[in-house]
Amino acid sequence: MRSPLRAVALAAASLLVLTACIPDKTQVSPTDEATGTGGATASAAPEASDLPAVYFQDVDWSACGELECATLQVPLTWDEPDGETVSLEINRHPARSDAERLGSLLINPGGPGGSGLDMTEYLATIAGDDLLDAYDIVGFDPRGVGESSPVQCGPDGVIDDYYMSDVVIESQDDVDAEVARTEEFGAGCLEETGDFLTEVDTVSAARDMDVIRTVLGDDELYYLGFSYGTQLGATYAEVFPDNVGRMVLDGALDVEMDGQELTLGQAGGFENAYRNYLSWCIDQGDCPLGDTVDEGLAETTALLNQALDEPLRTLGTYPLNRNLLLYGIIVTLYSEDSWPYLTQGFREIETTGTGAIMYQLANLYFDRDAASDTYLTNSTWAFTAVNCADSAEEDPVTYAEIEEFTAEAEEASPTFGWWFASGTGCEGWPASDAEIVDSLEAAAAGAAGRIVVVGTTNDPATPYAWAEAMATQLDAPLVTYDGEGHTAYGRSNQCVIDSVDGFLVDGELPDSGTRC
Repeated sequence: MRSPLRAVALAAASLLVLTACIPDKTQVSPTDEATGTGGATASAAPEASDLPAVYFQDVDWSACGELECATLQVPLTWDEPDGETVSLEINRHPARSDAERLGSLLINPGGPGGSGLDMTEYLATIAGDDLLDAYDIVGFDPRGVGESSPVQCGPDGVIDDYYMSDVVIESQDDVDAEVARTEEFGAGCLEETGDFLTEVDTVSAARDMDVIRTVLGDDELYYLGFSYGTQLGATYAEVFPDNVGRMVLDGALDVEMDGQELTLGQAGGFENAYRNYLSWCIDQGDCPLGDTVDEGLAETTALLNQALDEPLRTLGTYPLNRNLLLYGIIVTLYSEDSWPYLTQGFREIETTGTGAIMYQLANLYFDRDAASDTYLTNSTWAFTAVNCADSAEEDPVTYAEIEEFTAEAEEASPTFGWWFASGTGCEGWPASDAEIVDSLEAAAAGAAGRIVVVGTTNDPATPYAWAEAMATQLDAPLVTYDGEGHTAYGRSNQCVIDSVDGFLVDGELPDSGTRC
């Protein structure tokens, strides 16, 4: 995750990503119509005659490689559900057993900005056999993302200038300059995308999911969401509690926390994960960062400062500045399987004084091809657009506030805290009037016994305490994976797969307190 103040992304190499924005969220009203002409609702599903026309469209599947693909239409704005529409791309991996098929399992990999289309085939290789027999695995690119009607922000060079450069804020003039930079970039996105730019909020994406559920012929939603996908799933459960079938939320986000609390939690999560990496590196022998964790932390800080003063040479167009070095480090902390690449990157810096490996890792984070200087997807700026659509308008941020928050962030993370606190957030971004779920009371009451939360003890991006909080808020059982990395299902152990599949396939709620 990126700094919440800058509203920038931390995309994981595994497509499992999450973010948090610093502005407080606004409360969603539980009193509007469930068809979505106003605020989010916890009321019962409406009569069919009350539904917008998009609920009655046909799905025309066609072959796309090993999968099947289709295009749906959803409202450009749910304020006008029968007005102009935008496209939503979906795909599916059909259930392997007609006799055991239960329906469709909608999936979301996180982000916001991660592609569910990309995840479908991947999940079909890691999911349990029982799950693959019972469900059509259905991926989708949420509104604004990827192959669906996308957020667009201009040429790749413009994107590079906004996301890849170092930002140093040492005065109110620097704050004003950063706000002006966001205004200019956001104006370009608005020109390229149109009014849809401010309609890519999470509540609208949750309403789109109900359209997908209906046109696929499912009476209830079966759902597996990772990282930000837990916020999207929980939002759906709050808006449509009666429509929840079975839902698993892996790598949960605490929707009741404000942006600053989320950021501090995440800063501490990455600090902890990095310390664990250093311990591992030292245990391997000849760690390029030193012989103790403290030595490693000091050397890392020195390298970051060096990259700010004099960026390192790479094989790409851009040198490795402090910002890119930070991304190169962070992206490897999502999975312990990536730790050896981080060591290789540090060893290259130590032995050659160049940063080619770290540059490649940073580009992986941005979903960017370093050889051609092109972005493979729009996940980076879609992340910003969704987070800013979900952000409440606040008073202009001041340098004094950034100084104060930086001190808190550096207490939580002495190594990375400055980065989590650097920037001015969504100030200057085109304003949105989207409503946001920040309470799960209706979901807890209406979907009781139909949701399971999964948390990983050393998850850097969604700290374990957030999973505990979401499980409490939803009155849902919590399955705990004792381990490293971001999320658990499909990347941890058989115990997690059995717990999740036993619930999704057989309806067996795991015992709360299950540890794997």
